[in-house]
Amino acid sequence: MNRKSYVFPVLALCLAALSATAELQNVELSGRLNIRGNYITNWAVTPPAVRYSPAYTLGRPVGGPFAPAVVSPYKWDKEGPDYSAVEQRTRLGVKADFTNDVSTFIEFDSYNNWGTNFRSNYLTGIDSRGDADVSLFQAYINIDKMWGAPLSLRVGRQELSFGSQWLVGPRDFGFFWTGISFDAVRATYAGDSFTVDAWAAKLAESFGNLGKNDTDFYGVYATCKAIENHTFDAYWMALSDNTPGMGDTLFHTTGLRGAGKCAAFDYDMEVAYQFGSNDAAGFTFGDPNVKVDVWGGKIDLGYTVDTTWQPRFFLSGRYYGGEDNRDISFGEWLCPFDTPSASVSFNRLFSNEISNGFLDLTNDLSNAWWARLGVIIAPVEKVHSVIAVTHYETVDAFDRPVVPVLSFWTKENSKDLGWEFFIFNEYQYSEDLAFEFGWSHLFVGAGLQEGNYSSNNGLVFNGGSGSSDADYFYGGCKISF
Repeated sequence: MNRKSYVFPVLALCLAALSATAELQNVELSGRLNIRGNYITNWAVTPPAVRYSPAYTLGRPVGGPFAPAVVSPYKWDKEGPDYSAVEQRTRLGVKADFTNDVSTFIEFDSYNNWGTNFRSNYLTGIDSRGDADVSLFQAYINIDKMWGAPLSLRVGRQELSFGSQWLVGPRDFGFFWTGISFDAVRATYAGDSFTVDAWAAKLAESFGNLGKNDTDFYGVYATCKAIENHTFDAYWMALSDNTPGMGDTLFHTTGLRGAGKCAAFDYDMEVAYQFGSNDAAGFTFGDPNVKVDVWGGKIDLGYTVDTTWQPRFFLSGRYYGGEDNRDISFGEWLCPFDTPSASVSFNRLFSNEISNGFLDLTNDLSNAWWARLGVIIAPVEKVHSVIAVTHYETVDAFDRPVVPVLSFWTKENSKDLGWEFFIFNEYQYSEDLAFEFGWSHLFVGAGLQEGNYSSNNGLVFNGGSGSSDADYFYGGCKISF
């Protein structure tokens, strides 16, 4: 039997042991269960397909001597299979409160798709346990009111969430919600009208010299609520990656955010600037020295009408700066010693925000902007619906080769990624149980058919072999306790 299959029995024993420990003040059990069925048409191709072969001439393809073929995981045509699956994420945790404001929280989770862990072969009748996928999602110690001050400390594996989760969140929203947690130390000082968080997280460990050949994520996030109904944030984050082969990667993200409500009007606006070096991204281009200099921003404006159905009309927009330096000039084509330039776009870090179910399923849309207009309504009790239309465009388009033998001869692809219409409905059946279902339709733009580098933080091509519109149907339920 796989060792992971013992996780839930061990958790049950831990609960029993904790309940019998005299020093405990309180023990709480919590859990969440999310189930969703997804069906997407004309969307993905497996394995990814070659859209533009390397246009070699004198050893020089478009994008420089290190450029591979242009490959895309998208199809935008009616050929081949669509995508359908039912995903499920299960979480079970226990919180134990001790004396002196000390507590601990341990949580296991499992993510899988239906039909991937069935234990019986219907042809032979042979049953087998298979490979369990339960893992430790959170396990931390929390200390509140340290030395009598409004200071708390959290040490261990934990979720991190700041502001509107535009850049850092638990990734439990949207589609394919596998979740994300950090091995981190987090300190929080909470005053009467402000809060300051500082953290340091270890993303990859080499077991070598202290602070070397590792990947780390750290920062400071400050929030001020001195004005009633308004929140103002300022932050600095840094991601460092000096693992072997990744060169010098240390880029910073600084930003400001304001959110609040004035009568029927509400707003949430944020701007972020990234700078530093990102040799890890440049490594894929053969460019060993990559400087980061890129902006990102978000805006959400809403107005609620105090009438039947309580409609909230909203206008939203996102901007993720980017660049595409994959084409080469005639002079670069002639020079065999010319070195390529990397194309670096705004890094979404660990965002818990997605824009749609087609281009941003893993919170990775960049080198792009979008604008959305919609309304949220409550047509009946316990039901709310969202209806919206969105337009998507690339910031810096891909220059595709026109004549392969003359790879300096290129033509800029369209920036128009298309329009999306979607409707989402949620029914709050009870305090703990909710059902949801929705539909999205993507009107594929010329920029998707021809293709641009806007996926995976601007590193993956999104072009297809056609221009067929795509549909996304989904429905599911979620319960928590």
